[in-house]
Amino acid sequence: MSGYQLSESKSIAMMRFLALCFFAISLITIPIAEARIRHYKWELKYEYKSPDCYKKLVITINGRTPGPTILAQQNDTVIVEVKNSLLTENTAIHWHGIRQIGTPWFDGTEGVTQCPILPGDTFVYKFVVDRPGTYLYHAHYGMQREAGIYGSIRVALPDGESEPFAYDYDRSIILNDWYHKSTYEQAAGLSSIPFQWVGEPQSLLIQGKGRFDCSAANPPLKADVCNNTNPECSLYSTTVVPGKTYRLRISSLTALSALSFQIEGHNMTVVEADGHYVEPFVVKNLFIYSGETYSVLVKTDQDPSRNYWATTNVVSRNATTPPGLAIFNYYPNHPKRSPPTIPPSGPIWNDIEPRFNQSVAIKARRGHIYPPPATSDRVIVLLNTQNRVNGNVRWLVNNVSFNIPHTPYLIALKENLLHTFSQTPPPEGYDFKNYDIFAVQNNTNGTTSDAIYRLQLNSTVDIILQNANTMNPNNSETHPWHLHGHDFWILGYGKGKFDPINDPKKYNLVDPIMKNTVPVHPFGWTALRFKADNPGVWAFHCHIESHFFMGMGVVFEEGIERVGKLPSSIMGCGQTKHLLKP
Repeated sequence: MSGYQLSESKSIAMMRFLALCFFAISLITIPIAEARIRHYKWELKYEYKSPDCYKKLVITINGRTPGPTILAQQNDTVIVEVKNSLLTENTAIHWHGIRQIGTPWFDGTEGVTQCPILPGDTFVYKFVVDRPGTYLYHAHYGMQREAGIYGSIRVALPDGESEPFAYDYDRSIILNDWYHKSTYEQAAGLSSIPFQWVGEPQSLLIQGKGRFDCSAANPPLKADVCNNTNPECSLYSTTVVPGKTYRLRISSLTALSALSFQIEGHNMTVVEADGHYVEPFVVKNLFIYSGETYSVLVKTDQDPSRNYWATTNVVSRNATTPPGLAIFNYYPNHPKRSPPTIPPSGPIWNDIEPRFNQSVAIKARRGHIYPPPATSDRVIVLLNTQNRVNGNVRWLVNNVSFNIPHTPYLIALKENLLHTFSQTPPPEGYDFKNYDIFAVQNNTNGTTSDAIYRLQLNSTVDIILQNANTMNPNNSETHPWHLHGHDFWILGYGKGKFDPINDPKKYNLVDPIMKNTVPVHPFGWTALRFKADNPGVWAFHCHIESHFFMGMGVVFEEGIERVGKLPSSIMGCGQTKHLLKP
């Protein structure tokens, strides 16, 4: 072989080697699945609908309520163009459970992170869904959520990754309660003197469908107002194939009610809560509070010759609202075929023990535990009470009732408009020694305020939610509290008054679940811990519509100096008008 041929052979071998190296490197550096953009165009408008057979004005998204389900994969960018065609009403939409890292201005909370979307305007939300799981969206303006603006967000793992549990099919079901009075009527009653309570809802909806008994209405209703034969209010039916495992993503966006959910003859295995994997446990009844999401696994292993009831019932309130009904339809039975049995009755409404036990049972799944910091930098105790302030019935936190300002906090803080809200810090506790949580209190010094809590960026904060008696003797209500922009660790639940010396010794620091919404049970307490690591301004409030409207909430600011340039689209109200360039 000549020197030239030898040199050529070496060159060819070297080229092959380099090609193989480049191919190997490319396998490492090129992602298997690139993040995508999910684009939605929505129009909000009032339409007459009969979700529970009673015809009323509801707000629809592209003609539907619930609205379209947002489907995405982890790290996708979601863009939603919202056109407000409500001719006489502002709006804003909150992306519940999406942390909005780097985009605090798109959290969708009117008065906190943005000005409302005016009638006729189109507002574009753009954010990244950074974690897989089950989330929600809903209006966050006044009490508008319960008028029909709500829906599901389902975020899947990237291609090639799998959940730590197996299932064949995936379904989303939203539970809701439903009032026949408009949100305007309800808000006017809550704000009036004398006080007019909203009362119990008329119906419970499962995936937007329910059945109010038109014949039982007093006074009687005409057929063009309420008609039980209207196909629009036929019961929701979900079809299943025998011998399979179904992942049901059960969410609640009730205006008032705490609920139980069950499927006749079937067990449910809880595997996810608010986007975090749960150490699996089995329930017959799933207790769920407004703002919560769960995934349960259900095996279709019952007699396939019939259908089964899915039911939801009010708990924690002595409600007059009838159960919500749906059909768990075993293929090939007709999806409208009623089961041959009476729907199963729900749990006893005032039995707190099973609800408390479910809360305590929810732990992080082994292999998916994110340990909390061992200690906190700050402890804030929030006492939940009810009182009259200037003649109005209000909900208060540490005897202060929250008012939303006209200039959104995010803009006020970033643009140094500090005169637009109170600079007096809200209280971080209450008179622990002397306050009796089991008695009706006078609380004559209750006030209203729009002050906020300023948190040190990257600090660890403990929140103790302390429940107490309302203005009615021997009465304490369940409050589901939701934190925007974060997940928190649930360190513990307790009965009675929180003991700041001994109860922290019992905190679960080993495998606490992380969530964004949590109940505080009647006459009890709930302890949370979170990292203030998301620059922005974030609401933390009771997720019951009337309670937040009546002042049951607070706001946290952290790292405002790290927030980027605010988009002009969130401005235009209050003192932000001069910030808009002509």
